[in-house]
Amino acid sequence: MKKNKLRMKNTIYPSYFVFGALVLYLLFLLVPGVMGFYYSFTDWSSYSTDVHFVGAENFYRIFFDSSRHYTVYIKNTVIFTVVTIILKTVIALLLALLLTSGIKRFANLHRAIIFLPAVLPLLVVGLVFKSILHPSTGILNLFLRTVGLDFLAQRWLVDVDWALFSVIGVDTWKGVGYLMVILIAGLQAIPNDYYEAARIDGANALQALWHITLPLLMPAIMVVTVLNLLYGLKVFDIVWVLTNGGPGYATETVYTAVFKDFSKGYYGIATALSTMLFVIMVSFGYFVIWLMHKEGTDF
Repeated sequence: MKKNKLRMKNTIYPSYFVFGALVLYLLFLLVPGVMGFYYSFTDWSSYSTDVHFVGAENFYRIFFDSSRHYTVYIKNTVIFTVVTIILKTVIALLLALLLTSGIKRFANLHRAIIFLPAVLPLLVVGLVFKSILHPSTGILNLFLRTVGLDFLAQRWLVDVDWALFSVIGVDTWKGVGYLMVILIAGLQAIPNDYYEAARIDGANALQALWHITLPLLMPAIMVVTVLNLLYGLKVFDIVWVLTNGGPGYATETVYTAVFKDFSKGYYGIATALSTMLFVIMVSFGYFVIWLMHKEGTDF
């Protein structure tokens, strides 16, 4: 009898967990998602109590209404995503290689120092870098002028030509340590036997990197790429803290536009922007996963 009761308990408890997971999925994912998809096809706003179905008008305005500059926001988001993916991945890979095969002394201390920015609050990072990058009193420009490199001093966050790339630089500084840790874990999972066999066959360090390290590290690199892609497409906080989307529309991204449109009461078009970005993120994510499975790579 006791065994039967234990078996019944073991079968009942998992069903409770499944039921709870389903409730959470319905309340926080499915229902809001369906409602958001519906409202993206309406003229829902704070200026009227009536909500009318307008079809694809909101999406048409996103891509073809030049007065609202949505294409500029999309372009900024794409530039931010592509550049940060390249910068973070390359720098994180170089640091991971350096700290696993190059620098051995105090390697853990170096890893901790490089990883530290990843755990700093964004508000703190934004305030610090707004001070560092100030055009007249910032530490960076003062240093450049002190060492005779005045021509390199720029109006980093207030110049239309430099603002977006300044934000990209700050975001790279903050996020590269987190990606480095993932790549270090991937490097440490590669057996040393491969390198010993390559050394016996006369392969140099560059050949071992190209033919052993990079192919076997590809799962970790793909994970890093997916994380960067999803983060870049929905970037909001670092931009908002540093520039508030300015100067002008130079650093405005899709999600800063969503936030501002919601603040102004244009709920329908803001929801359409958010829905569009969600579809793009899911599509890119599934494409990368499909590509990994096609190449025989898995997480």
